[in-house]
Amino acid sequence: MHRSRKVTLLAGGVGAARLARGLARLVKPENLTIVVNTGDDERFHGLHVSPDLDTIMYSLAGLAPWSPGWGIKDDTFTAKHALERLGAESWFALGDRDLATHIRRTQRLSEGAPLSRVTAELCAALGVRQRILPMSDDAVRTVMRTSVGALPFQDYLVKRRARPRVQGVSIRGASKAGPAPGVLRAIRGADTVIIAPSNPLVSIGPMLSVKHLRVAMQKARAKTVAVSPIINGRAVKGPLVSMLRGIGKKADNASIASLYARVASTLVVALHEAPVEKSLRGWPVFAETDTLMSDELGAERLARTLLELGEPPACG
Repeated sequence: MHRSRKVTLLAGGVGAARLARGLARLVKPENLTIVVNTGDDERFHGLHVSPDLDTIMYSLAGLAPWSPGWGIKDDTFTAKHALERLGAESWFALGDRDLATHIRRTQRLSEGAPLSRVTAELCAALGVRQRILPMSDDAVRTVMRTSVGALPFQDYLVKRRARPRVQGVSIRGASKAGPAPGVLRAIRGADTVIIAPSNPLVSIGPMLSVKHLRVAMQKARAKTVAVSPIINGRAVKGPLVSMLRGIGKKADNASIASLYARVASTLVVALHEAPVEKSLRGWPVFAETDTLMSDELGAERLARTLLELGEPPACG
């Protein structure tokens, strides 16, 4: 039943990659599209690095380790160490096989190919049959407003280990950016749209900052299911809790619901963690299940639940 459904996943980060792997076990490859955040793309050593695109791509190619979930399993770091000896900064660690991806991406972009086409080429080369789309071919950059000033996202997260206090998030370039080819069609044509348990501020937020993508999601609200990344007041991974507090919100599922109120009709939360105010006007309906994807079977189990929630009601 699920394999024939057309599913579009909005994704960014390790949790999204794990859910994508779970969905890939249930949905035909040609029916699964993953729209990926590119707000945290950055240049390192002169190369265009797309962390979220690569995490999703490597996961579906079977190359990424389940934990920590990013990079390529058993990759080596000979080039990184050589760059360090030459005086280059190496706080953003790129493995040797990973480096090849960025070299090829940068080469194709310099030849004039858009990011969406380059992504499709890389996926084909790695045997990924699902469709992975960047949210936009245009440059969009997530910048953290912090206690030490404005910081590019990777600088804040990796170099400074998310230590500066967050005061806000800016998505630069989004007002002029358009969705990448195929993105709007994937949202409109899906039977079910799923928002992964990604950080809503820096993984999903940049996508919703692109006007036409946001409008498409608002129109698709009735068929959209979102997954909260909060369990027991904590984020499974990353600094979401401190970010929410920094912008004046509580680190709870009510805050996540408020962020997704206009784009999702259902918010899936961990067992026994639905807010007491389950029926506030304009909020998504809350559904409780095991949202912790500790292994492949856990990811498949969550994916199955999301697909069932996204099924249209039976007639009669």
